[in-house]
Amino acid sequence: MVISAEPLIYLLVFVAVLVLVEGIYLTVFGKSISLNSRVNRRLDLLDRGGNREQVLEQLRKEMTQHLKSQQIPIYSLLASKAQKANIAFTPSQLIMIMGLLAMGAFGALTVGTSASVPVRAAASVVIGIGGVYMWINGKANKRIALLEEQLPDAVELMVRSLRVGHPFSSAVQIVAKEVADPLGTEMGVISDETAYGRDMGEALKAMAERIGMQDLRFLAVAVTIQQQSGGNLSEILEGLSKVIRARFKLFRRVKAITAEAKWSGMFLSGFPLAALAFIQISKPDYYDTVKETSAFIPACLVVAGFLGANIFVMRNLTNIKP
Repeated sequence: MVISAEPLIYLLVFVAVLVLVEGIYLTVFGKSISLNSRVNRRLDLLDRGGNREQVLEQLRKEMTQHLKSQQIPIYSLLASKAQKANIAFTPSQLIMIMGLLAMGAFGALTVGTSASVPVRAAASVVIGIGGVYMWINGKANKRIALLEEQLPDAVELMVRSLRVGHPFSSAVQIVAKEVADPLGTEMGVISDETAYGRDMGEALKAMAERIGMQDLRFLAVAVTIQQQSGGNLSEILEGLSKVIRARFKLFRRVKAITAEAKWSGMFLSGFPLAALAFIQISKPDYYDTVKETSAFIPACLVVAGFLGANIFVMRNLTNIKP
């Protein structure tokens, strides 16, 4: 049995791209950009000597730069995810990184494989763009999950602040100081914006729409309604915190219940590809006898169509939307 090392080389190059992107990100922006940092990014920038206005301008630029670049053909695939992940790289920097990684992958594949130039070029482009996309997608999912986990506690902290007599703007400022990233920096930006004259409800609504999180929309609507019609904001937010926490528990329970079905779907979708890779590694000439027949290409297209339909159907069966 002849075992080819080329598929393993492709996989290693792809993993190296993911690790390299994360390393560049942490090197350029420092450890404070990491979501597990104890001090949120806004406070870290202020501690380094930046004044409040400069820090606000920098953070707002980072938070809005990606959606403004959706017209760029390649970058439109990444813009929404990069916005939710709040990637500090500018769109031009991300495109440059994708190009550099693609060239690096091409060099590595040239040294490690014997594939033709068009195959290496196509694989390098896929690795460069796909690696950055997977990195951004992972960052976005992690950030949204942390926001969902932090929000109930942050709302309860606001409630306690309101009950001891603080105005809502001070309650938001307390959350910005006491809560870690990602919510700490988001609330800090809102606190700074309202200090410079922006309406609180408008700032919360803009944050909710930018992140695309339903619970934040509830918070923005609750604050806006209270501003317009009055009422006890602490009681409104206390009820909202209970609703958000109940939704959070419900979705976690649904996620646990559907975990088995999701893994089954992933297995059924990935097994044909894994079997094809194993056949190509263990016996590269397995399909040589049928490659030249007229039915080979149509049969491959039919199989690819069924596989794509299987992935689509299994994904929709196990995707429980809030």
